Amino acid sequence: MSAGTGKRSRVSGASADASGAAADYARILLTSVGHPDAGDLAVSSEPHPALAAAATGLMALTGRADGPPVPPPGHLAACARGAIAALRALARPGDAALAGLDGGALLGERAAVRGFARRGTTSAGGQCRLVRTRDGWLALNLPRDDDRAAVPAWLETPVGADPWPTIDRIAGARRAAPLVARARLLGLAAAAAGPPAATPPPWYRVHARGRRAVSPRGRAPLVLDLSALWAGPLAGALLAAAGARVLKVESTRRPDGARGGPAAFFDLLHAGKASVALDFASPSGRRALVALVARADVVIESARPRAMQQLGIDPAALVRARAGLTWISVTGYGRSGAAGRWIAFGDDAAAAAGLAHATGRLAGGDTPLFCADAIADPLTGMHAAVAALAGYRHGGGVLAALALRDVAAYALAFGPAPTAATVRSLDRPAGPPAWEVVADGVRAPVRAPRARAPHARARPLGADTAAVLRELDVA
Repeated sequence: MSAGTGKRSRVSGASADASGAAADYARILLTSVGHPDAGDLAVSSEPHPALAAAATGLMALTGRADGPPVPPPGHLAACARGAIAALRALARPGDAALAGLDGGALLGERAAVRGFARRGTTSAGGQCRLVRTRDGWLALNLPRDDDRAAVPAWLETPVGADPWPTIDRIAGARRAAPLVARARLLGLAAAAAGPPAATPPPWYRVHARGRRAVSPRGRAPLVLDLSALWAGPLAGALLAAAGARVLKVESTRRPDGARGGPAAFFDLLHAGKASVALDFASPSGRRALVALVARADVVIESARPRAMQQLGIDPAALVRARAGLTWISVTGYGRSGAAGRWIAFGDDAAAAAGLAHATGRLAGGDTPLFCADAIADPLTGMHAAVAALAGYRHGGGVLAALALRDVAAYALAFGPAPTAATVRSLDRPAGPPAWEVVADGVRAPVRAPRARAPHARARPLGADTAAVLRELDVA
């Protein structure tokens, strides 16, 4: 398994879009993880990217609330479908749960469950906003009470109960770069919302290598899911669909914040995983965590590097010391240097990748617009599942890091620029406005995002702790 190189498919023109963009992207991912012989990827031909975005709900989530939906930039639905196709190619024959899974539709599942809609310079979820500064735009995400409490320190001025009017006023007189730098020092999720980089980063990086191990033929991998929110948990859910045994491990004091959201969405990400809850602040809890890591084939975590260090865990040292371990690290901007300390969520990370800027240009203006709902999260989750299963299939011995910003930038850069599409209103006697998109001579309605029905309920916090520790002989 080698680091992604940033290579792109050389397909060009509308005919290439229609003849297999998802399959092309799947082959690129598989080649980059050392699995070039993909065989038959069983991916249907892709329509024009705007038609795919209309069918999956991405377009309905992109654009201003009081205007038409906007076709997202690039080939994002095809990239998501390609990632799922790559995962199917790595899965064992007979892992049928991945069959028929539409990666493009996965990008809008949270919005479908929560009833989100497009809101222009405000994210679909309402917690992230694009803010005009003196010399450009920045994205600021305030999803937690602590984030809103930090705004006065960030701006060095008092703010009211609604901080956004003050943010808009003060940011408009300041430059973006110092504002972003100060926000990051205070632990706020902020990023410049500029254009995409001329050369996108690789979609993952290898930070450490260890010894490979030969896994017993036919044995399902044991996956430790230490992650939270969306990207990492989606990776764990996809690995469970590919036949893995997945343990969701949480802190008893600070469990996954997504437990406080809609149960239907939490169920989609965690049904089928055993729930283990440990007190990470206690010596016994930390010992149990280390013992679980020692028995796992794959570990997925979404903490900043220092959080693992505070638990006494060094992923790179573990990968080098224990043959066969695959460690997947999901962060906002990577594990190295100052970027390893920066906070990010899906919306601001996508803006950092250039998606908001590119979407605004497609809408015909200079104002950036959010693209879909926190799209960097589900994109990264799908890519993380590919990296994890490839690592396991190839014997482990790898610490692979995926950054939300980098995955979004990589997907945005894939393929040629799509040909133009037209969005127009449909006459309706009553009800909300309806829209259709026309591309390559094909008309299609702009559909709302959709979500799968959970096949089961997620386990209550810690419901399986005693049984799992007993079975795995963890003291």
